[in-house]
Amino acid sequence: MTTTANEITYRLEQKRRVQADFPGPKSVALTERRKAVVAAGVASSVPVYVADADGGIIHDVDGNSFIDLGSGIAVTSVGASDPAVVGAVKEAVEHFTHTCFMVTPYEGYVAVAEQLNKLTPGTHEKRTVLFNSGAEAVENAIKVARLATGRDAVVAFDHAYHGRTNLTMALTAKAMPYKTNFGPFAPEVYRMPMSYPFREENPEITGAEAAKRAITAIEKQIGGDQVAAIIIEPIQGEGGFIVPAEGFLPALSAWAKEKGIVFIADEVQSGFCRTGEWFAVDHEGIVPDIITMAKGIAGGMPLSAITGRADLLDAVHPGGLGGTYGGNPVACAAALASIGSMQEYDLNARAKHMEELSFGKLREVASEVSVIGDIRGRGAMLAIELVQAGSKEPNPELTKAVAAACLKEGVIILTCGTYGNVIRLLPPLVISDELLLDGLEVLAAAIKANA
Repeated sequence: MTTTANEITYRLEQKRRVQADFPGPKSVALTERRKAVVAAGVASSVPVYVADADGGIIHDVDGNSFIDLGSGIAVTSVGASDPAVVGAVKEAVEHFTHTCFMVTPYEGYVAVAEQLNKLTPGTHEKRTVLFNSGAEAVENAIKVARLATGRDAVVAFDHAYHGRTNLTMALTAKAMPYKTNFGPFAPEVYRMPMSYPFREENPEITGAEAAKRAITAIEKQIGGDQVAAIIIEPIQGEGGFIVPAEGFLPALSAWAKEKGIVFIADEVQSGFCRTGEWFAVDHEGIVPDIITMAKGIAGGMPLSAITGRADLLDAVHPGGLGGTYGGNPVACAAALASIGSMQEYDLNARAKHMEELSFGKLREVASEVSVIGDIRGRGAMLAIELVQAGSKEPNPELTKAVAAACLKEGVIILTCGTYGNVIRLLPPLVISDELLLDGLEVLAAAIKANA
């Protein structure tokens, strides 16, 4: 029997509460300790320290309670302390914390691979490899594509984000803070124009036409027969939650197949019920050759994966894929429990319901102010692009002010976008309607007050 998200019993009271001295003395003290020991390059957007979290609420060390509309960047989709995940982790830890699957393997790894082979698009024979982070998954997907095709060139897109390692920085489009002064980067990476409906010079351009534009550029600059892989986020994350025009992704995928190019869907942020389907490519019936996954896969435990065509992944020689911690047994147990909770709570349906609730409120606000340029997204992966009043000029200052105003009222929201002007909403999929609507009311008031 399916349990709806609104029937979940939460361990913590699901209400926001912020005291007048926020941030409190314990968080202030921890910030001072941090300055002495943590590298300055590691930044945090919220100046409080977490003591507990459950459902859609985060408690800090000073007794404040915040509505969580970020989910640790789409990680804690089933909540930050889902009982099934917590129970599975406890049981796994009592047996062993690590052996290294490449030395002495264990069933959990195999069971996760079985689940991913079932859940990812397509009925073809598949293989899976487990890693620790999204960047590792992306790196290894590229490795597989290059080896299997015997080609070098990789195509990525404007506004893309694929990680912080050397190769994934090369794939990532945004310079600050991700790439500046960290080069030189891996070669044979080419960037192509993305379909960004709100910012197209020609607002009438279709998805198929935008795909043709990119394909023409690929043929001119590289040659289709030289391309090992095309990698793309079906809904771009850090770049601004950009949903390409309908038809863009299918046209790219079809052309890649025709040219023998490996089509890689980077679903690190958009996967696992986040958009109302198991994966964002499911919305247009796309079957990638390889799909990369992380974030929401394991309820907060570090785990990532690539799943793809068996002929591609099996082309790699034994020992060519792996890593000491990849597919850690505790993380595998968490992943199996997390997937089980997604199914039990029907979080795909829940994400679609959250989209309806959120879009209704956001469109209401947009009708009252002239600083909302675009509202977009799918499921519980939604965005508001803020602009200078009456124009399409990005408004990053307003975006920062809105995020700060929300935090002051006890609501954590994230920002993103190539131009720093996008508010992204990634609430836990188990958040109650009441709490979600409360958070959206605070966001609406912050936009109106600062517009």
